[in-house]
Amino acid sequence: MAAAAPSPAISRGPDGLRLRVRLTPRARRDALGAFETLADGNQVMLAHVRALPADGRANAALVVLVAESLGLAKTKVEVVSGQTSRVKMLRLDGDADRLAAALEDLAARAAS
Repeated sequence: MAAAAPSPAISRGPDGLRLRVRLTPRARRDALGAFETLADGNQVMLAHVRALPADGRANAALVVLVAESLGLAKTKVEVVSGQTSRVKMLRLDGDADRLAAALEDLAARAAS
């Protein structure tokens, strides 16, 4: 059986975007970072939050961070998979082209 092909961190859907992130809780600051390729070939956007990984606090902090960084309401950002994992998939509701451009810009600034 063949392994699935690696996928990008950002994928477009009918209701907006899907964003794969690798979350680091207990960081010194809340920040979205550059894109990185994992050992399995999948791409993620790095994310750091100060919140502890207990009782969903780190996930809630991630939702707030992404929403504020993209100018979205918190209700437009949802963790759809990976609730207890470091690698998570987020659903971002909104204009997919605008959101993708904003994420690319954030990642480029973080990488420089």
